[in-house]
Amino acid sequence: MQLALCTWQEVEAYLGRQTDKERTGIIVPIGSVEQHGPTGLIGTDHLAAECIARGVGERLGCLVAPTLAYGMSQHHLAFAGSVTLRPSTLMLVVADVVESLAVHGFRRFFFINGHGGNIASVTAAFDELYARQSLGTAAAALRCRLAFWAGPRTRALTKELYGEAEGGHATCSEVSLTQHYRPQAIKQAPLSPHVAPAAPGFFDASDYRARFPDGRIGSAPSLSSPEHGRRLYDTAVADMAEAYQAFLAY
Repeated sequence: MQLALCTWQEVEAYLGRQTDKERTGIIVPIGSVEQHGPTGLIGTDHLAAECIARGVGERLGCLVAPTLAYGMSQHHLAFAGSVTLRPSTLMLVVADVVESLAVHGFRRFFFINGHGGNIASVTAAFDELYARQSLGTAAAALRCRLAFWAGPRTRALTKELYGEAEGGHATCSEVSLTQHYRPQAIKQAPLSPHVAPAAPGFFDASDYRARFPDGRIGSAPSLSSPEHGRRLYDTAVADMAEAYQAFLAY
């Protein structure tokens, strides 16, 4: 069930059907708007999170919130089309979304994430929420969790399909998943070298582009395919459905 496609009456009825009010959950996909090399879509991270979140919603009959498309992507700003939120802005957005939904009775918030750069800010936002509860300035006993869309079985499948060529950014798996989810937007471009260089790290946007000129890090997304994307989708939905149910039960 997609929250955006429900009426308020349907959401109210959904909340009323929950037998354990303290474990009433919702899934929130979150990603970014940033470059993903010559063949990866700028929306890759939020499209991947959205794709898997909607699949879990369909499998379990649970509500899925609209995707939080923008993330913390300052290191990609040397590439055209990339957009970032400041870490402090992302923290405020996450907290406002959680507290708004808590007003209506949601208590468990499972964020399916598509972008590693979001982790620090989103988990810090959770800590701010918990601090308000511990200090007595928030009434609801909220619980939040952030999970990357590729769970353990998905990571195993990724290794089987791509090995070390998966890389760290503009990866084979995320490009395959978006090719499955949005086949009308598949891109083709020459990639040289076939496997992009990798390095220990980077700092700001100019440093990133100097180290990784075409945007990729250690990846060979020419290996990607919609067929791989379908396999990854099925496996990731199973992983995340299991993780969500475990979170509600904890």
